[in-house]
Amino acid sequence: MRGLLLTLVFTGISSAERINQEGRILGPQPAVAAPILFNTPQADAVVSAMQIMPLDSPWNEDVSRRPVLSNSDAMVSRITSDLVTGVNANRGFLWLFEEMNFALVPDNQPAQPVEFFQYPQQSDFDGGTSPFGSYPIPVNLPIETWPTGTGSMTLEQWQTSSVSGDRHSIIVMPGTGNLWETWLTRRVGGNWRAANGAKFPLNNNSLRPAGWTSGDAAGLPMFPALVRYNEVQRGMVEHAMRVVVKKSRREYIYPATHHASVDNTTDPNVPAMGQRLRLKAGYVINPSWTIQEKAVLLGLKKYGAFVADNGNFFSISITPDDRYPEECFDHLRSLQISNFEVIQTTGPNEGPRSAGAPTANAGPDLDVRAGSSVALNGAVSGSGTLVTQWKWNAGPAPVTFGNAAQAATTASFTVPGRYTLLLSASNNVHTPAYDAMIVDVTIPVSLVRSGRDQIVGFPTISGRHYRVERSGDLGAWLTLADNITGTGSPAQVTHAGALDVPGEQQFYRVVFLD
Repeated sequence: MRGLLLTLVFTGISSAERINQEGRILGPQPAVAAPILFNTPQADAVVSAMQIMPLDSPWNEDVSRRPVLSNSDAMVSRITSDLVTGVNANRGFLWLFEEMNFALVPDNQPAQPVEFFQYPQQSDFDGGTSPFGSYPIPVNLPIETWPTGTGSMTLEQWQTSSVSGDRHSIIVMPGTGNLWETWLTRRVGGNWRAANGAKFPLNNNSLRPAGWTSGDAAGLPMFPALVRYNEVQRGMVEHAMRVVVKKSRREYIYPATHHASVDNTTDPNVPAMGQRLRLKAGYVINPSWTIQEKAVLLGLKKYGAFVADNGNFFSISITPDDRYPEECFDHLRSLQISNFEVIQTTGPNEGPRSAGAPTANAGPDLDVRAGSSVALNGAVSGSGTLVTQWKWNAGPAPVTFGNAAQAATTASFTVPGRYTLLLSASNNVHTPAYDAMIVDVTIPVSLVRSGRDQIVGFPTISGRHYRVERSGDLGAWLTLADNITGTGSPAQVTHAGALDVPGEQQFYRVVFLD
């Protein structure tokens, strides 16, 4: 008896994907086998696949609908006046500083001692003994502003340079989900020294002890706030940024843990550490500006920026990546401080961290024949008024939904291939919930006997390419016809003599090549 396998084979992502707060499927996390510098394609691949801080983290909180503080105008005016004085008349605009860089390290990166010489009492020693921490410092640890702000110096020269500055360092271990940050960092001979050291988890919302500083005066981590090459090239900064103001008041608000008021003011119109600013919704983003500029502006509208430090400019930090196109951020320097507003922030158990977060379950992966419809049995739950949405995420052609605003609906597919569909549920308070499903849309295949031959028939899409394969045991597959170009009409492939051997089984499959 002869068996027949009529199928269309695909390769692609599997279900149960990790999906970030923007609904972006992160894909498999690449392993870090050796230290990787921030300004490389390898680092881009790793960071693009990372969930940097939890989905409900304040860094990943959509604040585009948060109410404005009643004294927002007064606070923005004070931020401006503190900067625009005397010779600093040109500092009423946003500045982008190419400063914070980072290194990615493997889980087994050897730890090295680092001496904390200024704030050991507010440092994480991570296995070391005061005043020496034990940090996974790679040989190629980059120090702040290298390479775009250090002239012709090599990294090794900059590590030991006596040039002053904040000299931050950032070490990220994606495998364990940990982050180490230092400032005033310098290698002296074979030894490392820093003002203090802070270790942060990337997979929970725990904070530093109340009153503790970090590399940032606010006690905040810097890495989650950085504007990075991989995300601006993608077109969206998907998190809150860090902003520096001239003066801050003697107070910190969630998620900050430390104040740094130089004159100890308690004036409520002076921003506190942890204060959140947002680019006004009415600010019109010029469509002719670069993708990098638009990525920053979109992030500032949706996620805003935390007041994180004091300085001489109203500035946000971008990585000093030497791959940025020349002048790609120049238009942002025309952005006036008055285009920002100060919003009401949420606390540790408020906003996306409050009870009742939505859930979404897209259901199991499906197989369907091209030209047919399939039932989608999704399910959502959560508090408040839920907005449900099915969306085509990937695939060779658009998908027609019966009602994309219902979890239980239908979807129709006209073109064969592998599709990824996303189901989301949101209530405008919590982080939207997402779930993905894979739908393999196959080609209906027919077999017709012609004497001792077997004719394999299947419909084609014009311009698409196919391969017909056969097997006698479902193990090894042999090509019967390759790179068949679709014309929009059915195609036929003849397996001559397929029925010559009595009792021999033949299996066939049609492979969709593009």
